[in-house]
Amino acid sequence: MIKLEMQGITLSYNHTPVVDKVSFQVVPGEMLGLIGPNGCGKTSIIKALSRVLPLRSGKILLDGQDINGLSRSQMAKMIGVVPQNPLMPETFTVAEVVLLGRTPHLGLLRHESARDLKIVEWAMERTGISTLASRKIGELSGGERQRVTVARVLAQEPVAILLDEPTANLDINHQTAILDLIRDLCKERNLAVLIALHDLNLAAQYCDKLVILKGGRLFTEGTPRQVITAENILAVYGMNSLVYPHPENTLPVVLASNKADNRSNNSRISEK
Repeated sequence: MIKLEMQGITLSYNHTPVVDKVSFQVVPGEMLGLIGPNGCGKTSIIKALSRVLPLRSGKILLDGQDINGLSRSQMAKMIGVVPQNPLMPETFTVAEVVLLGRTPHLGLLRHESARDLKIVEWAMERTGISTLASRKIGELSGGERQRVTVARVLAQEPVAILLDEPTANLDINHQTAILDLIRDLCKERNLAVLIALHDLNLAAQYCDKLVILKGGRLFTEGTPRQVITAENILAVYGMNSLVYPHPENTLPVVLASNKADNRSNNSRISEK
């Protein structure tokens, strides 16, 4: 059972704080959602967890180990990342891109083994892109590209997956298809999944737990029923809303209220 744990992490860009002493953990088999207004620190946390953005203070532990003590290869074997706007070579085929996920498992000058190719085949099948194997990346739709990105991550055989707005710029059909896939994989493979989302309704329907960030700090955390409330939405987003239980599963559904509240609640840490 490998968990991902943040212990009082603080992050900054050019000495400007963007995340201040945030702590939470993601456990295997759990899909934890990061929510909050634009600029609250969601993407910065994803970058810190993938070691793109260095910590100013605090620790990030993977299976009890400080990630700064792990090599890039070790990190790539354990943590997979689905970025908001994945960059992929347009002239590569789908199969070639997914095969890149096996790179951390290959030694110097070592070719892919039958096992590597079998894992790639499984990853494409599981993400529903087997029929696209010979297609060029430049020929794919946004939803298909996201599935290729997820398949590449699966080919890494990670124990944790980080996703930064994976449904951005997708229509509702592709949004739910991607999140259905991620949730199923989380349970099937016992993965620790951290996903940053803007849509509160998608977050409530798909995540086991939620963390709300406000101005770079942790505002509250808990189950969707505990976190998605009209009071919290007003305090964090400065917006009046109506929150009702979904008729099928009683999870919270958020509707905007006609009553406007123009307060700005997303002040930066540096302004406090």
